Amino acid sequence: MTQHRKLKAASPWVEVVATDRDWDAASPELLRTMLGQLVLIRSFEEYVLELAGAGLVHGPAHSSIGQEGGAVGSVLALTSADAINGSHRGHHQFLAKALHHIAPKGLDPTAELSPEIREVLLRTLAEICGLDRGWSHGRGGSMHLQWHEAGAVGTNAIVGGGVPMAAGYAWAARQAGTEDVAVTYFGDGAVNIGSTLETFNLASAWRLPVCFFIENNLYAVSTNVAEATGEPRLSARGLGFAIPSWKVDGMDPLAVHLAMREAVAHMRSGHGPTMIEADTYRYFHQNGGFPGSSFGYRSKEEEQHWRARDPIEQVSAHLARRGIMTPEEIAAVSAHAAQVMAETGDVLLEPLPDGKPGQRRIRPAEWPDPAFADVGIRGDLSEFHDARFADLDSFPGEVAEQRLVDAVAAVLGRRMETDESVVVMGEDVHRLNGGTNGATRGLKERFPDRVLGTPISENAFAGLGGGIALDGRFRPVVEFMYADFMWVAADQLFNQIGKARHMFGGGGDVPFVLRSKVAMGTGYGSQHSMDPAGVFATAPGWRIVAPTTPFDYVGLMNSALRCNDPVVVLEHVDLYGATGPGPVDDLDYCLPVGKAAVRRSGSEVTVISYLAMVGYVLDAVDRLGSVDAEVIDLRWLDRASIDWDTIETSVRKTGRVLIAEQGALGTSYGGWLADEIQRRLFDWLDHPVERVTGGEASPSISKVLERAAIAQSDEVAAKLREMTRF
Repeated sequence: MTQHRKLKAASPWVEVVATDRDWDAASPELLRTMLGQLVLIRSFEEYVLELAGAGLVHGPAHSSIGQEGGAVGSVLALTSADAINGSHRGHHQFLAKALHHIAPKGLDPTAELSPEIREVLLRTLAEICGLDRGWSHGRGGSMHLQWHEAGAVGTNAIVGGGVPMAAGYAWAARQAGTEDVAVTYFGDGAVNIGSTLETFNLASAWRLPVCFFIENNLYAVSTNVAEATGEPRLSARGLGFAIPSWKVDGMDPLAVHLAMREAVAHMRSGHGPTMIEADTYRYFHQNGGFPGSSFGYRSKEEEQHWRARDPIEQVSAHLARRGIMTPEEIAAVSAHAAQVMAETGDVLLEPLPDGKPGQRRIRPAEWPDPAFADVGIRGDLSEFHDARFADLDSFPGEVAEQRLVDAVAAVLGRRMETDESVVVMGEDVHRLNGGTNGATRGLKERFPDRVLGTPISENAFAGLGGGIALDGRFRPVVEFMYADFMWVAADQLFNQIGKARHMFGGGGDVPFVLRSKVAMGTGYGSQHSMDPAGVFATAPGWRIVAPTTPFDYVGLMNSALRCNDPVVVLEHVDLYGATGPGPVDDLDYCLPVGKAAVRRSGSEVTVISYLAMVGYVLDAVDRLGSVDAEVIDLRWLDRASIDWDTIETSVRKTGRVLIAEQGALGTSYGGWLADEIQRRLFDWLDHPVERVTGGEASPSISKVLERAAIAQSDEVAAKLREMTRF
């Protein structure tokens, strides 16, 4: 007979219920603080909806009314050093964290609010309205609230987008030797997203002090949680990843507080991640001031059922029952909060000129300067003020022929030796004698706690690296085994890491390095062969380096690791085993940001290229023998770092330009560069800018078809003959 043995989950799963005895045991200061925060947040949200209804909030107003109990109950178990992030519906969590930071010993709801608290309300309201005095100067608005000093590290408009980054904050806190924790708030919709599940796994495997706080408000816009999953008790997800999990009534702030205290104790003791599911309810629709019943996906009876368990009413009832506050005092708290919000609004608003009575507008002086629109996409590179720059013609040290892949391991090892903030992570970087290509050889043995082999989960570990970078205490070097995998992690790379500095006001550093290889010509086919330069060049925030020699690799990697912007370092498999000049002993110089290299001087045509294609260009020119081409190796490819001085000097001399690259036509890097050259340098061009690229299709496995899909020396030679025959 077949035997069936019942298995037991590796982690506990419990429901926490606050009893009257718990309410009686709670300190008066805690309950008064809860009421003060709940009422202030509720009044804030009601005022935001009032402004939205009057057309004074540009964009969405995702109200958290009804869900305040989960935010307040959980945040009061944290400290300012603990990090939180959240979703598009995050006003309540942000305000709870900010208020707790300002008043860590408690908030007296009957006292006059301090100027610091009023400033928090004012700046938050200004941010939601898109105004200059907001936390991010109006760039973030309702969905992107950040105040690093308070431990509020950013709410997020991408559902589940902040979850991997919270794991990065948790890793940084632990690596720094603290007991601080991270909490990431997200809803029932995000529970089913791949990056969220990947992060559950990574956090459990690495025992990170991060709490996954699920606000189960039953609806992702209008889709009920029971429609979206076979297990609507969402904290059950924790069992599959051995994460201790709590389920709690999110309308009961004390129950949430008790559950969070248990979870925080677990994490501060070094036992790894936790999960809390708070059953809560948003009183209004996804966006704006109408209830869900107005749109037909909820009933009025359901809404009344949840409103009867309002968190403010629950806390108020226990305060009155215990004689801590009278009903009159409680009513006065709500009236005062409404008055404070009206006064806050008066700072930002004025009567609409020639408008109807009561009509208002934003005071013109509150709007940001339109000239600020592009400020802060990248940093100002002031971090290079004391850098030691060198190029091959000015390098004072000894140079010898070496393999590029050996330079990769050498310079990473040197930086990890001199800078304890550098951490390397990726798939198999800790195995196989330096990963699949030997690029991290010897690093795991030398730096065991800073070379991290990851699960196969690009979204999770890229986002974790992003969180580490935004934390600021460490510099992550993240490896993608193949460049094509950037599509798997596109949200983290482009929506999160690339946009973070600008989105949150332009002042925050994002010291993140992504290493990835281009494997074109190796037979790895359509999903392992792309050149991502053209994609990264059109994405805001990224810097791009493309080394072609060991010497350049060392200098460019040093610059990437000094830079406070995200940098992608592209490595071509063709170049790993190739030899070229490289430093023998000195691994500490930088190549200047935005400096190209002229690999061959010439007078007839300027050929601009990068990575392995530079070698194919030089080969084509040598084989032709009849074309005097000047060959420029860009080295820096991003829009902000193009060496226009070198390009312009060459074009003024030659009058002709050819951009040569191996990659596919559709994701071509040269497309935007050709447009830019023709607009900038039109007066010196005697010929339209020409391009050599691969075909439209991705490379195939077949050796013959792969060669037909990519560009090499033959294609360059043919184009040069065509350009110079007249």
